[in-house]
Amino acid sequence: MGYEMVKYFEDIDIDEKPNSSQIPLLYYSVFQNIIAIDHFKDECYLFYHFTDHDNDNLDELEHLIKSKPAPSYSFEKYAEPNSNLTDDEYKKFVAIAREHCRRGDVFQLVLSRRFCQGFKGDEFNVYRALRSINPSPYLFYFDYGGFKIFGSSPEAQLIVKDGIAEIHPIAGTFKRTGNDAKDNQLANKLSNDKKENAEHVMLVDLARNDLSRNSYNLKVETYKEVQFFSHVIHLVSKVVGSIHKGSDIFQLVADTFPAGTLSGAPKHKAMQLIECYEPSSRGIYGGAIGFMDFNGNFNHAIIIRSFLSEDYQLVYQAGAGIVFDSSEEGELQEVYNKLKALNKALDIAENL
Repeated sequence: MGYEMVKYFEDIDIDEKPNSSQIPLLYYSVFQNIIAIDHFKDECYLFYHFTDHDNDNLDELEHLIKSKPAPSYSFEKYAEPNSNLTDDEYKKFVAIAREHCRRGDVFQLVLSRRFCQGFKGDEFNVYRALRSINPSPYLFYFDYGGFKIFGSSPEAQLIVKDGIAEIHPIAGTFKRTGNDAKDNQLANKLSNDKKENAEHVMLVDLARNDLSRNSYNLKVETYKEVQFFSHVIHLVSKVVGSIHKGSDIFQLVADTFPAGTLSGAPKHKAMQLIECYEPSSRGIYGGAIGFMDFNGNFNHAIIIRSFLSEDYQLVYQAGAGIVFDSSEEGELQEVYNKLKALNKALDIAENL
């Protein structure tokens, strides 16, 4: 589900911008065959969805699993990556966003930069590297034929299970040093940083507001928990609510999309400003990817720390949450901090 799907959910004008990807905004599949692997038990499960008139093909699946691994191919970057904004241009946008915060148009605005890296060979090697150096709650690789989406997202966009809805806002970011003692000191500093905490509180409130449109008994089960990732430290909360009986799950999805951590607050005004200032359509960035089942359960990750592969180009993107107390250089560095794992994966993939 691409970011621009929000124009079908909310009263907001979003136009297609130059150099936009031509992949679908919304793409879901119902699979006849599913191979599920339990890594903890070292067990493999085969599923086949069929009607009374179908013959299952479980024997074919078993043969496929037992056959020799598919050949692997190398990966190579070519040319330097390019961006839709220079560093100076991005810093100017940070200054503009701060002015919007000063005027009271928004409390926070998330502005992002897009990067593009040409390549030759097999981009699956990039995913292999990424899942190794940046293990995250959501690891995914989807091959849609004409394009591929893969990544290691730390953040849930929406989880629905047995009538309970969850949003896990991540806001507040410090760069890791690689030294455990120093990182623990940084974690303590992050927990007490006024700017990062103010930003986090706003986005927790936004998550509560989004869930309240279709839920009751709202609670913040986890608040400002420090979590360590490969290259950054984040503050993470967990907001839950009981879904109103008879509620349409798809309406719940629409009312919570996109995540406030990828837009800002208030969300509607923030999205209008994103449309005004970002020079490229976001596409998959800030959208969601995951699964739904036939019982109303739903689990989607926000598409961040991720790549879109199309026409031998890898497109990736990162943004920063800008508030009045932000600095131009600080928010620029936050973008680069969030890109570190992706850039490192690109380098490692060339040697696999």
